[in-house]
Amino acid sequence: MSTTPLMARRPGRYPVPRRAHPVRGWWRDASGLTAWLSLLFVVALWVAGRGLQNLGSVSGFLTSAGRLAGLLSADLLLLQVLLMARIPWVERSYGQDELARRHRLAGFTSITLMGTHVVLITVGYAVTDRSGLVSEAWDLVTTDPGMLLATAGTAALVMVAITSVRAARRRLRYESWHLLHLYAYLGAGLALPHQLWTGADFTSSTAATVFWWSAYATAAAAILVFRLGMPVWLNLRHRLVVERVVPEARGVVSIHLRGRRLDRLPVAAGQFFLWRFLHGTGWTRGNPFSLSAAPDGTRLRITAKDLGDGSRRLATVPAGTRVLFEGPYGRLTESVRSGRKVTMVASGVGITPLRALLEALPYRPGEAVLLYRARNEGQLLFRHELDALAARRGIRVHYLLGRRGRGRVSWLPAQYGAAAGETILQYLVPDIAEHDVYVCGPDAWTEAVIASARGAGVPRSHIHSERFGW
Repeated sequence: MSTTPLMARRPGRYPVPRRAHPVRGWWRDASGLTAWLSLLFVVALWVAGRGLQNLGSVSGFLTSAGRLAGLLSADLLLLQVLLMARIPWVERSYGQDELARRHRLAGFTSITLMGTHVVLITVGYAVTDRSGLVSEAWDLVTTDPGMLLATAGTAALVMVAITSVRAARRRLRYESWHLLHLYAYLGAGLALPHQLWTGADFTSSTAATVFWWSAYATAAAAILVFRLGMPVWLNLRHRLVVERVVPEARGVVSIHLRGRRLDRLPVAAGQFFLWRFLHGTGWTRGNPFSLSAAPDGTRLRITAKDLGDGSRRLATVPAGTRVLFEGPYGRLTESVRSGRKVTMVASGVGITPLRALLEALPYRPGEAVLLYRARNEGQLLFRHELDALAARRGIRVHYLLGRRGRGRVSWLPAQYGAAAGETILQYLVPDIAEHDVYVCGPDAWTEAVIASARGAGVPRSHIHSERFGW
């Protein structure tokens, strides 16, 4: 472990032309309330459509319960689309990590309810018609309007759900997973004709018709505006190109980018973009990389580690290559900060957004601490930049070097032995309870840091994290 001087030798700050957008507290509450109200309204529509009255018989119970499961599944599917639509105020309120978790929860719940809908409706119709399950299912698929399309849509959604299971994600490259995940939009679109042609609950009343058409229109508009329209506009406006590629360490490179009117790009230190470099094969697949330097209005810099085909090819991208981007995304910015003192805790390439934040955030000498975990000195990124920044701005830096300990999950190197993480954290940062703590690293490691910070007295609302998981 090494520590840089506490006081700055050269006072001053780096120029940062644009600060993070403020996060309004009511944005999060309003977004969550809207989602829950939509689910309650769906139940109310089911009740108004004689959902409760039809529970008296076995067939009525099965088909009515199946209808409710289908309605909730459809609403959750649209909410799932909205969660990943990159709506700015939603994204800044929750952050991509939490939105992704909620997206997965809504998705798995939706596909479970969809399966329940299919089973209950099929069994209910079979009881009514006194037919076999297989023949009843075949008749439904081949004779009901829109059912063939709905079956194809269901198959697409099931494929997305299977590839979203953690065990399956581990076997897929990010680029492949991202491409397969786009089939969720196809599944949602193919389900619509069935819902309109044979779903009486969609057209049983004016309120139902207005609600469902509005819900589908809102989801489609969000995708068109925020996933397609805004990226097209920003790319046409700023026209980013690669200026140079700089090796930082083994398997790690920094890409320096230039463009037009970058002082007008609404980005803050700590955020990330989805990048597409228009060179060689695989340029159509987007990859998420954080800014590794504070935006200064003239240049951007990202840093990537070789973790797959998408990041590996960056080392060969020539100067002048056009770059397409989506974003900025992420709430690991100044906007979530609650006080003056900050502690940054990074592991490996997780230093990238935190290095940018250390450059951009306002603080006095002694009010910022960096804890940087790496296996050895050769794996420390930006060592010289961090030391220079620490000397200039009075940052306390602790490099936590060494292999991980065996037999327990800890964010500390093995030489700290069985010492509790919160004890070491309080030793390194005695006033840690007064700090905002920013954390970036692998999932399990980040959870260990958060647990130690909570044990050291840091309020949960003062802990801000960005993770590598997808």
